[in-house]
Amino acid sequence: HDFAAYEATCEADAKIIRALGDALLGTSKLLIVTSATPTIVSGSHRQDETATTQDSHNPRKVAEAAVDAVAATGVRVVVVRLPPSVHGDGDRAFVPLLIGIAREKGVSAYIGNGANRWPAVHRLDAAVLFRLVLEKATTSGAAHAVADQGVTLRELAAVIGKRLNVPVVSKDPLEATDHFGWFNYFAGLDNPIASAWTQETYGWKPTQKSLLEDLDSEVYFGA
Repeated sequence: HDFAAYEATCEADAKIIRALGDALLGTSKLLIVTSATPTIVSGSHRQDETATTQDSHNPRKVAEAAVDAVAATGVRVVVVRLPPSVHGDGDRAFVPLLIGIAREKGVSAYIGNGANRWPAVHRLDAAVLFRLVLEKATTSGAAHAVADQGVTLRELAAVIGKRLNVPVVSKDPLEATDHFGWFNYFAGLDNPIASAWTQETYGWKPTQKSLLEDLDSEVYFGA
C-alpha cells in the first residue's frame, strides 16, 4: 500500500471489489477479498469473525462495505482479514519497520506500558487458509488469518532490543509521536483478534512459528 495515499488506495480496492462482484453475478463462483484485522473497531466487544466494520475509522472499511454490497447481490464472497504482522521470510512490513526504527534511534521502544496487542500469523499458515477458504467456503462471511491472538508491543520491543543490543524503553504519547513518526498509530494499535470460528469452520490449524519465535531468529536478524 501507498500509505501516503491510503484513502485513495482503499477507494480503488472498493471499486475493484464491486466490479469483480458484478462479473460474478449469476454464477456459483467464489470471490475472496483480502482485508485487515485493524479494520475492526478497537475496543469493540466483538473481535471475532462476526465483528462489524461499519463504525471503523480505518479507511479500509470502504472495501469491506463493498464486500457486504457484493454479498447482498447473492454472490458468494469471503473476506480474509490479515493481522498487522504476517511474518516470515520476505517480510517487508511492520516488524521490519520496528526493527529499522530501533536501529536508527538506538533504543527499542513501546508506548506507555506496552500492553497493546498485535495479532499475527506466519505467511505459510496464511497461505494455507486462503486455500482452505477456496476449497470449503459455502457461504459469504469473514475469516481471520490469526494464529497469535495478541502479542504485546512490549514483548516485541524486548526481542528487538535483545537482538540489536539496545535499551528497551517506554515512550509517553508525546515522545512516541517523535520517536515513531508516521508509524506511531500502528505502534500504539491494540487489536486482539479471535480466529476460533475460522479454525473450526475451515479446519485451519496454524503449525508454523509464532511471531516471537520467528522474530528471535535469523529470519529478521541474520545468522
